Amino acid sequence: MDKIQIARQFIEAIPHARDLGMQLMELENGVAVITMPYDPKLVGNPATGVIHGGAVSALMDTCSGAAVMCHPNAPGGTATIDLRIDYMRSANPGDMITATATCHHITRTVAFVRVTATDSDTGNPVATGTGTFSVEGN
Repeated sequence: MDKIQIARQFIEAIPHARDLGMQLMELENGVAVITMPYDPKLVGNPATGVIHGGAVSALMDTCSGAAVMCHPNAPGGTATIDLRIDYMRSANPGDMITATATCHHITRTVAFVRVTATDSDTGNPVATGTGTFSVEGN
């Protein structure tokens, strides 16, 4: 089984990813795209209907880890070392959120990722982030 299949099976088996309704859309060569549908159970403020930032950060973290796992130079599994997320605005209530992560560099022990979360207004990000992830297996 190739590393992309292993990464796909790993991401799809994560309990929080299943509970949040995450769907893996793209996974190859250090790029991952994962969607999370709008769900009222994820709303942080019932008065506004806006998805809680914790659900958005979980999506971005999961997507970032997937990008590392499918990078051509990644030898195995990964874990988050640090993830900085800048929230730009609230996601539009009712909109699916899409995270796109790119693993742009890997050293012997650390991978570096950039990630963006968008809703239907794709030109206006909900959040952006940068992260470092452990690289196992070297």
